[in-house]
Amino acid sequence: MALSWAGVCRGSALVFLCRRRSNGVTARLCTPMPNASSRISLTLYRLYSPSKARLGLGSRVSSRLNWVNEKYERFLKRRFPRFYVLYHTLITGFRLLLSDSMEIKKIKMKMYHNNLDVHELPYHDMERLRQFRRDVIKAIPLMLISIPPFANYLVFVLMYLFPRQILIRHFWTPEKQVEFEGVYHAQRCQHHAEVLQGLVRAVPRVRKEKQSQLLDLCNKVENGAHPSVTDIQAVRTLFSGPPLGMKRLGAYQMRLLSTQLFLTPRLPAFLIRHRLNGHALELLQLDRALNSLGVLKLSEAELRQACYLRGLLASSLSAKQCREWLMQWLQLTSRLKDSETSLLLHSLVLLSVNYHKSIHH
Repeated sequence: MALSWAGVCRGSALVFLCRRRSNGVTARLCTPMPNASSRISLTLYRLYSPSKARLGLGSRVSSRLNWVNEKYERFLKRRFPRFYVLYHTLITGFRLLLSDSMEIKKIKMKMYHNNLDVHELPYHDMERLRQFRRDVIKAIPLMLISIPPFANYLVFVLMYLFPRQILIRHFWTPEKQVEFEGVYHAQRCQHHAEVLQGLVRAVPRVRKEKQSQLLDLCNKVENGAHPSVTDIQAVRTLFSGPPLGMKRLGAYQMRLLSTQLFLTPRLPAFLIRHRLNGHALELLQLDRALNSLGVLKLSEAELRQACYLRGLLASSLSAKQCREWLMQWLQLTSRLKDSETSLLLHSLVLLSVNYHKSIHH
């Protein structure tokens, strides 16, 4: 029986459709539908799958780029060691910043899905949010400077000349971080005596039955002794109302306390009061979360950072000494109310100014 040309064409078309594969797409025919007419109905499905060839090419390109990058870093380390330190610090800093951004995104998503407020988060999440917000605020001026065309060159110069003022902690080497913390703490210490004198000047205005206790506390600290938590708790009620309560503090005393939290004192008094109270409440909430977690759960780096935030330079202390001091701090603040944030701010000085001396006696 002779084959017609139309039949051959239809047969070859079927073979072509069944066999064809292009760009990772597989085409196949469905089985004939039941009760079909003499004309065969064909349906074409596309099944997509990743191309192994593309994956292999991407892997080779990635490995090649890594090899080039490693070779470039070895060249910089050998020929330009000082520039290599700056380059390596910047690259590491960008990676840490990206990692922190991803962590903050997860925390925000958890807050959104579980309908949580910041003070309901665990200690580590609260601390990450607090630190990341401060980092972003500090980085805003540098971002604004880099917006104009060709401003990147100026940014690199500023980063090299003023790393402490311009860069955030992600772009500091461990050595620079210790150095800069020492510089900032020295600036904080310059105002310790003035904060204590502000308390002494307030003695005549407090209740008579508490005047001797407040004066004894101030004299004890001024004479180089480290006060106990009991000494500070004895005058606790003085810091919730006039003249030492947060709403009654004088502008000069508030400016002095701002330096203890690294806040600018060059603002109107009402703004300083608002910022001080907000940061003090945030620190109080952190203390409550840390008290629930337990000091023993902190790593050594987290322990030292927690002490530094609360007024104590921990770089020259052992982990045991940092832990003991932080337990004293939490023993005091765990009993404070939101209305007693003024005592928390003054304790940044009272509990830290003579601690180094006390452990050497």
